[in-house]
Amino acid sequence: MGAETGDATKRVLVSEPLAESGLAILKGEPGIEVDERPGIGAEELLDCIGDYEALLIRSGTQVTEEVLERAGRLKVVGRAGVGIDNVDLKGATRRGIVVMNSPTGNTIAAAEHTMTMMLALARNIAPANASLRGGKWERSPFVGVELYNKTLGTLGLGRVGSEVVRRARAFGMNVIADDPYVSQGAAERLGVTLTPFDELLARSDYITAHVPLTRETRHRFGVAEFARMKPGVRIVNCARGGIFDEDALHDALVSGHVAGAALDVYEDEPEINTRLVELPTVLATPHLGASTEEAQANISIDIAKQVVNALRGRPVQNALNMPSVDAATLEVLGPYISLAEKLGSLQTQIIGSATIEEVGIEYSGGLFEMDVAPITTALQMGMLQPALGDMVNFVNAPLFFSERGIRLTETRTSGHDAFSNLLTVRVRTGSGVRVLSGTVAGSQQRLVMIDDYHCSATPEGPMLLVFNNDAPGMIGLVGTLLGKHRINIADMGVGRIGEEGQAVMMVNCDTPVSRAVLDELAMQENINTVRYAVLPS
Repeated sequence: MGAETGDATKRVLVSEPLAESGLAILKGEPGIEVDERPGIGAEELLDCIGDYEALLIRSGTQVTEEVLERAGRLKVVGRAGVGIDNVDLKGATRRGIVVMNSPTGNTIAAAEHTMTMMLALARNIAPANASLRGGKWERSPFVGVELYNKTLGTLGLGRVGSEVVRRARAFGMNVIADDPYVSQGAAERLGVTLTPFDELLARSDYITAHVPLTRETRHRFGVAEFARMKPGVRIVNCARGGIFDEDALHDALVSGHVAGAALDVYEDEPEINTRLVELPTVLATPHLGASTEEAQANISIDIAKQVVNALRGRPVQNALNMPSVDAATLEVLGPYISLAEKLGSLQTQIIGSATIEEVGIEYSGGLFEMDVAPITTALQMGMLQPALGDMVNFVNAPLFFSERGIRLTETRTSGHDAFSNLLTVRVRTGSGVRVLSGTVAGSQQRLVMIDDYHCSATPEGPMLLVFNNDAPGMIGLVGTLLGKHRINIADMGVGRIGEEGQAVMMVNCDTPVSRAVLDELAMQENINTVRYAVLPS
C-alpha cells in the first residue's frame, strides 16, 4: 500500500464484541471514529455500511456481495479471528477492499485446550466430577489411562500442531505426524516422525487434527479411516468441525472401536449432533479453543493495529487478498500473480499426500525483469492454501514455507522459444518431480505444459487431469461418463507425447466432481491416473 492517507476522519464499524484492549487502540488513534454496534442485524448493516471506511467483525457478521455493493467508502474488513467463510473475499478483492484476519493470536490457547481435552478424556474427569457432584463416591468406573509412552498421531504440524507436539512430548508421548508441507529436518527438530496417513491411523493411541477445514480435509476421517485405526484409539478435535465425520465417529464410539472422543468443534455450529455428544464416551465443549482472556486480548490488539495500519496506508501483516505492491506494478503483474497462485494450488492438489521437498519457479521473458517477489509469494500461498486455508496469506506464506523446511529456488531466463513470458513451477517430492507451466495471452491465463505434455487449458474452477493411453475414443469415454452423472464440461484441453503414446486431458467442469465419479473414471480401460483440483475462478 502507498503513503499514509490524509487527515480526514475514518469511521470504523465494530459489528461484534471486541476485547477492550483492541478497542482502546482504535479509539486512541487520532482521526479514527469508532462506532460499536455489536449484534447489528443484516438489514441495519445494509442501511449503514456506506458510512464507514472499515468494518471489524468476528464470525457472525455476513459480509455478502449485497453488503459490499452498498459499502461505497469501505477500504478494510478486519476479521478478529481466523476463518473468513462469512466474507465474500472475491467481491472484496474486485472492489479493492483489503480483507485481513488474525491467525496467530489464539495459538497457545488452542494448543493448551487440546492438551486439556486429551488429559480430561484420558482420566475421565468430566464423568467423575458429575458423579461426585451427584453425591456418589465412585472410583472404579473412572479408571483412566496415561499419556506417557503412548503414541500421538497428529494431522498437521502448523503453529498449533507444533505447540501441541511440544506439550505432548513433555508428557513423554511418542509423536507421529502426517503433513506434506513439513520437511524431514523440520519434523526432526520438533522430535516428530513423519508418517504416511494410513500408518498414522494404525499406530496411534490418540489422534488429533490441526488443519483448517478445506475440500481436502472435510471428512478426512470417515468410516474407512476409523476402521483402520487401532482398537481403543481416542480422538481429539479442537481444530474445525467436519474434519472428522460425526456420524462415522458416533458409530465407531458405539461399537467400542474408538474408546473416546474429546470435541470442541462441530460440523453445524451452533447446532450440534446431539446423538454424538450425549454418548458417555464423549467429552464436549462449545468451541472454547480461543476462549482465554489472553487470546481474546491478543486477537483484539492484533486486528485493531492492522486496521489502523490499513487506514493509514501502511503495510498490513495479514492481508488475505492483496499483495504489498504499488498499483502500477500490480496492474502489470496482476495476471501473473493470480496465475502463480493457481499453479501452486494445482501442484499441491495433484501431488496429493507426497511430502514436498523442493519448489523451483522459473521466470522466462522480459516482463519478469520487474520485481517478481509478489509472484513468488503468490505461488507459495497457492501451494499452502489447500491445506492451510485462511491461515495463509501474502505476508506469512514465505514464513510458513521456511518453517516447514521447504527449499525454494528462483531462476530467470531472457525468453522462451514459444512464449513471450512463461511461468514454470517444478515441485520435487519423494515420488519424483512435477512440472507445470503457464502464461497469460491477452487477458486469458493458460496452462501450457504438464510435465512433458504440451497443452492449452484454462486453470480455473473444478478441473480434472486424466492421464491415459493415447487410444481412439478416450475423449468420448470421459465426456460420456461425466454426462451420465450430469456433470457439464465447460472446456477441455488435450496434450500427448508422440502418436499412440501417452496423453493427458484437462477438463474444466461446471460443477464439482464427487469421489465416486473420480473412482469410476479411474477404473476405465486405458485410463492410468485421474487427478482432481478446484482452483479459484
